[in-house]
Amino acid sequence: MFWDSWFLPKPFNSGYLPEVNGHLVYYAEYGNPQGKPMLMFHGGPGGECKAAWTRIIDLQKYRVVMFDQRGCGQSLPLGKIENNTTADLLDDASRLLEYLKINQKIILRGGSWGSTLALLWAERHPERVEQMFLSQIFLANDESLRWEMEDSAYIYPEFVVYLNHASQDNIPSYYNQLMQSDDLAKQLDAYNHSYWYERVCSSMAPQFGSTKELNPNQMASARIYMHYAAHKFFLKSDTILDNINKIKDIPSIIIHNRLDLVCPFKGAYDLHKAMPNSKLIIVPEFGHSGKLMHKAIKKGFKLLS
Repeated sequence: MFWDSWFLPKPFNSGYLPEVNGHLVYYAEYGNPQGKPMLMFHGGPGGECKAAWTRIIDLQKYRVVMFDQRGCGQSLPLGKIENNTTADLLDDASRLLEYLKINQKIILRGGSWGSTLALLWAERHPERVEQMFLSQIFLANDESLRWEMEDSAYIYPEFVVYLNHASQDNIPSYYNQLMQSDDLAKQLDAYNHSYWYERVCSSMAPQFGSTKELNPNQMASARIYMHYAAHKFFLKSDTILDNINKIKDIPSIIIHNRLDLVCPFKGAYDLHKAMPNSKLIIVPEFGHSGKLMHKAIKKGFKLLS
C-alpha cells in the first residue's frame, strides 16, 4: 500500500539454487550487476521476498540479492518443513553468495525475522559484512517468546485468552501439531487462533474472526511459522546477544517503531546498546510497520556509505 504501483523493478537474474535436502531455493537479483552487493532476508518465518522492496533502493549503485527461504514464496516444495531450520536458511544464504560468485564484502538488509537472520549470518561471517541495515528487530530469544505468549496480555488480555482457549502447556507446540495435521478443520483452527498475532498486536481495536478458506501461500506461511515458533526458532535464548562481540563494530543502522507491539522496542534498544557503531532511528509510530516506518527506511538507505 505504500509502494508506487506504477513501477515494479524486474530482476536481471533469477532462478533456483541446486537442490539440497529436498529443497529448491528461489533467488532474484535486481539493480546493477557490477554494483555493491546487498543481501536481503525476508521476514516471517514464512514470508517471501518482494520486488517492490527495491523501489526505495538506488538500483544504479547496488546489486540487490534476495531469496525465498525454504518452503516460502517461489521456493519448492511450498510449505515443506523437513530439513527446514534456521541453520539451513543461513547455509542457503552462504550457498547463494557462492553460487553468484559474490566474494567481496556485502551489506546485509533484514526486517523482523529477516533482522534475526541477518544478525545470525553476520555473526557466522563477520569478515564478509561491510554494513547492516536492520529494522523491526526480532532477537528470537526467550524474552521475545514470553512477550508473544504471555506478557502481551498486559495490553491484549482477551487475545491471550483467545490463544489459550484449547492449548495445553506449550501454545506454539499445540498449534504446530494442528497446523501440521492432515485435518483441514484443525489447520484452519490453528490458523484462526495462532496466526492472528501480528494483526492483533498491530491494532488498537483488534478484530477476532475466522477464515473460511486458506490459499496455498497462506497455509504454507502459517505452517512454517508455527514450525519455527514451536522449536523456539531453532536457537538458544540470547544467541544473538551472546555472540554480539563478533559484529559489534560493524557499522549498522537500526530502525524500529516506538510502539511496535509485535516486536517490542526493547529488543532494538538492547541491540543498539550492544553495538557501539550502530545508529538507532526510533520511529514515532504504532505497529510493526506503517507509513512512517516506510519513510524512515527510505531515508535510512541514504545513510549507507
